[in-house]
Amino acid sequence: MRIISRYVLREHLGPLVFSLSALTSLLLLNYVAKQLPHLVGKDLPWQVIGEFIVLSLPFTIAMTLPMAVLVSTLHAFSRLAADSEITAVKASGIALPRLMSPVIVLGLVLTLLMIWFNDQVMPAANYRLQTLTNDIARKKPTFALRPQVINEVSPQRLYLRAGHLAGGSSEMRDVTIFDFSDASRRRTIRADSGHVELSADGRDLLLTLRHGSMTEVNRLEPGRLQRVFFKTNFVRVRGIGNDLERNTAGGEKSDRERTVCELEAQLQVAVHQRDSIFSGLLRMDSVVARTVGNGGMAASSGAVYCAVVRFFRVKEAQAATAQGTPQKPMIAPSTGAGAADDPTTPVPVLIEGFKMQLAGVQRTIDGNQVEIEKKFAIATACVIFALLGAPIAFRFPRGGVGMTIGVSLAVFGVYYIGLIVGEELARRNMLPAFVAMWSTNAILLVIGVVLTARLGREGTTNRGSELSDQLSVLAERVGKQLRAPVRFG
Repeated sequence: MRIISRYVLREHLGPLVFSLSALTSLLLLNYVAKQLPHLVGKDLPWQVIGEFIVLSLPFTIAMTLPMAVLVSTLHAFSRLAADSEITAVKASGIALPRLMSPVIVLGLVLTLLMIWFNDQVMPAANYRLQTLTNDIARKKPTFALRPQVINEVSPQRLYLRAGHLAGGSSEMRDVTIFDFSDASRRRTIRADSGHVELSADGRDLLLTLRHGSMTEVNRLEPGRLQRVFFKTNFVRVRGIGNDLERNTAGGEKSDRERTVCELEAQLQVAVHQRDSIFSGLLRMDSVVARTVGNGGMAASSGAVYCAVVRFFRVKEAQAATAQGTPQKPMIAPSTGAGAADDPTTPVPVLIEGFKMQLAGVQRTIDGNQVEIEKKFAIATACVIFALLGAPIAFRFPRGGVGMTIGVSLAVFGVYYIGLIVGEELARRNMLPAFVAMWSTNAILLVIGVVLTARLGREGTTNRGSELSDQLSVLAERVGKQLRAPVRFG
């Protein structure tokens, strides 16, 4: 039996690696293509482009590995059935569920690996990718002027319009500059001609203007106008260079950039805040408080996972939990408990403030619960797809590549639509996060278990499945009825 198990795994691993590579490449190319407008024209070095692609891989792999497991399972077992190897195994007395066990064990191993991957690797990669994307967004392209157009030289600060640009040189004619760098005054510079160039270090823009005037209006004194005429004027605009400035300090993490234990710690703090705010609202107006309600706290997979992690003394999880130890919630004085003692604040305003705080904290709770359950649900799909794909392949041995692609697309569509809809319902607090994220997994698991349980009573042969044979017989009977002569009288 060990020889057969190794043979089944060898037949499974090849399609698994191929399908994972193909699906990951397709989704990665699709993602990079969507980001092209933010990358082109930035004159980025190839190291930055490579880093961007590498950091995009973890999220893509997290989505494509369950797909690859299903594709490889369908392909491997349908090929074994088409070559009559399944018939030979059954003739030797080995049950088909026993033949599936190596692939299911592999799916379980991949599930455990993906739980770690989704918890540790993917959030760190998402955080670094978001930081890199922000750095690229701040990078300015090489400065280029267009004639007869108001060019944004410095974002929301300085604009330049040149009536004519001499081809092949940096000479301009009919130049107008709109300077909004000072919020208290507006400055407009006009010149008959000018010259534009970059500084020696390539970071600043140097403008030499000739024969013009500078008009300045103070916003505090709109009735006063100051106008200065000049023969030559020099303007230096800083920060126009094309350098990529990397942010090393980091920033606030979103829910998709946190580990499970970080999300769980933040979740507990948010629950304490919500309960404190609800208590304040209950003391102020019990009728409104009961109408708004205090969303309960359903059991979270993250709590169990972090307890297991702490049991094995993982320092990172302990540090994250320690940092997220709930403190006494602080409520904004303008809308919280402090404002309740202020007689000058109307009660309806205070109640609306409480309700807004409750809604904001509840969004944080729902978002964290969704991300925690989604990490585990997507990882568990590996073993569920392995259990689902094998019996389908046994029942349709003549399906070939067409069956593999068709079934895979159908299952992928159902699964990811279920995830998207469930996530939206959970974030709107219309369904518990656990139910919303695990419902599709549960449905596919039941189908896989039922199909596997029926393998002992199936009529699969090397010619086709029991279902396909029954459909052929039914079609033949209908054909005979249609071809039979009709008698009158």
